[in-house]
Amino acid sequence: MEKSCFDRTHRFGRIGVIIGIVIMLGIPAIVSTVYDMWTENIGAIFAVGGGLLAVFLPTNIIEVLSYAPIIGSSSYIAFLTGNIGNLKLPCAMSAMAMMDVSQGSDEGDTVSSIAIATSSIVTTIVIALGVLLLAPLQPLLTDPRIQTATPYMIPALFGSLMLGMLNNSCGTYVAKRKLTCMILPVLLVAGVNLVYPLAPLIGYVMIACMGLTVGCAWVLYKLGVIQMIPKTAKKTEEKA
Repeated sequence: MEKSCFDRTHRFGRIGVIIGIVIMLGIPAIVSTVYDMWTENIGAIFAVGGGLLAVFLPTNIIEVLSYAPIIGSSSYIAFLTGNIGNLKLPCAMSAMAMMDVSQGSDEGDTVSSIAIATSSIVTTIVIALGVLLLAPLQPLLTDPRIQTATPYMIPALFGSLMLGMLNNSCGTYVAKRKLTCMILPVLLVAGVNLVYPLAPLIGYVMIACMGLTVGCAWVLYKLGVIQMIPKTAKKTEEKA
């Protein structure tokens, strides 16, 4: 990607994020001022907010560190519109797999941007239709049969995402035995969880596992366990 295009993408992305933050924080402030709803006990807000930050801040940091290298400059749209893990990321990964481009490349960045922008537009349209049709669809949505199927939707999305991760294809490369880097983190988390429940610390555990997984991948790559083979070389070996 040309530097000028790259710079423009990030410039417009930052401007869009700033506008989004101003709108999200400004509207509640304006409404509170107009209707005189400001609380006199500011300390209570910080007390409640501090607990929420302790829970959600590590998770948000993880999302930025883990999603940004995959979806590239489309992170601006993704983080502004939300639903990354269960909607935007699967769309981007599926599009990159269909176009056979690697994550982090200029081609992957372009394909990911188109996929996430399209997903954001479709999501906005679906939400608008949902608001308009909420009353007519309420009997259907409250049907016990529909409610029985609802809890399986998110696991199904993540299951399909996991199947994509099992694929050895990495754009122009084939990664052999790449899942071996997950063995130590999985065993470590499972072992510690048997002694001390990690559910309340899931955000911090994910940060630690990210670093551990990258470290394991680097060591195994240096040892030759994980190998990155160009697809051209792979095709030559198969023909031979």
